[in-house]
Amino acid sequence: MNYNMSINNNYLGLYTDFYELAMAQGYFYSGKKDDSTIFEYYFRNNPFKGGFTIFAGIQDFLELLSKFNYSNSDIEYLNLQNFKPEFLDYLSTFKFSGTILSVQEGEIVFPNEPILQVKGNIIECQLIESLLLNILNFESLVATKAFRVKLVSGTKIFSDFGLRRAQGFGSLHASRAACIGGAASTSNVLAGKLFDIPVSGTQAHSWIQSFDNELEAFRAFAKCNPENTTLLVDTFDTIKSGIPNAIIVANEMESKGEQMKAIRLDSGDLAYLSKKARKMLDDAGLNYIKIIASNQLNEFVIKSLLKDQNAEIDAFGIGTELITGKNDAALDGVYKLVQINNIPKMKFSENIEKNTLPGEKKVIRYFDNSGKFYRDAILLENENPHETDIVYHPIYPEKNSSVKNLKMELLLQKVVVNGKILLQKKSPIKIHQYLTQRAAQFPDEHKRFISPHLYKVGISKKLMKTRNALTNKLKNNIY
Repeated sequence: MNYNMSINNNYLGLYTDFYELAMAQGYFYSGKKDDSTIFEYYFRNNPFKGGFTIFAGIQDFLELLSKFNYSNSDIEYLNLQNFKPEFLDYLSTFKFSGTILSVQEGEIVFPNEPILQVKGNIIECQLIESLLLNILNFESLVATKAFRVKLVSGTKIFSDFGLRRAQGFGSLHASRAACIGGAASTSNVLAGKLFDIPVSGTQAHSWIQSFDNELEAFRAFAKCNPENTTLLVDTFDTIKSGIPNAIIVANEMESKGEQMKAIRLDSGDLAYLSKKARKMLDDAGLNYIKIIASNQLNEFVIKSLLKDQNAEIDAFGIGTELITGKNDAALDGVYKLVQINNIPKMKFSENIEKNTLPGEKKVIRYFDNSGKFYRDAILLENENPHETDIVYHPIYPEKNSSVKNLKMELLLQKVVVNGKILLQKKSPIKIHQYLTQRAAQFPDEHKRFISPHLYKVGISKKLMKTRNALTNKLKNNIY
């Protein structure tokens, strides 16, 4: 990802929160800079009140991580912020040298289970926190939104039209994430180039308005784009002007051995207009022309159009709500220290839901006899999953499930070892293919939008005992 921004993206060490650097300097001067640590990334709630989250962003994060170091001008700037000389010398040669484990990009994941694990010295693990959260939270949010759209659009394609409504250069990551979730293409040409995403687009109302009349505008566009003619038919009057003029041009194209590709509806009652348009096109012998709809679409609107109103729409262009992950402003992903110098650590809270799970861990996915997702379980790293027969609710242990003799899969895999990136790059389209495979194994009751069935994530008995013992120790120290 070699796009130019207002920063020199060959040196991304300053792409962090100030307190990360303040803590790093504190570790340096407290004799802790070589302490061995493990941090974990997870999130607390599924976005959109849904039953799942799609993990995205690891590939982008690792590419940016490879550039996470400090230029001479960065060091000069930090000197002005009163950081000390010896610490700045340390930063001048900084490069991440730790190990990272992650679930696959495009994986279906759930709250409170480790999705990514970072091992290394405490300074390097701390400094990369903000970059990690910034990329993974945002891309996972947008990928989840896109997959929700995919669930209701089915075989009908949709495209990301959100560039102009996105938050700055975040549009690039958002377009990639949208494609991971199911978008077939993007209007964002730079994202298309950077991430090997098909690009698509039609025309704006300004094209129509720039000509003396609509028919002239349509003819000119078809002449310039005979192999990809899609006409926007709602500039003046969709039924009385736009569609009739599109039909005239389509017939003229046919006489030249050409075919119009589609018309686009961008306002009004989309269900009503699509039905009218379909009949007018079919009556004119133009049943091959597709109908594309845009204008403030989301998964609920599309579901209503297709399932409730039987709209004659073949494809969708989705902008604001997709590219921003509306209505959720952010995924609440967090990054927590779970072990230091082989000693398990946890954040303790009177609100038990916010207690973290201590120690180095692994995540196992179990499948039922039909091959569907059954349970996820969090185990300590030194546990043998084949010896784990029961997994427990993290808060209410009286709720538990047998996983004896079930097929299982280890979700966390090494993607960086000693600073070397092992993850093979894949296009967003390829990652979406993996998501499609996983979605087929994911029970439908978890996919519904209203009151989705809760997918259960449990912990092993050994992890529960470790957490409880550490909790009691912390309570005794406090009280």
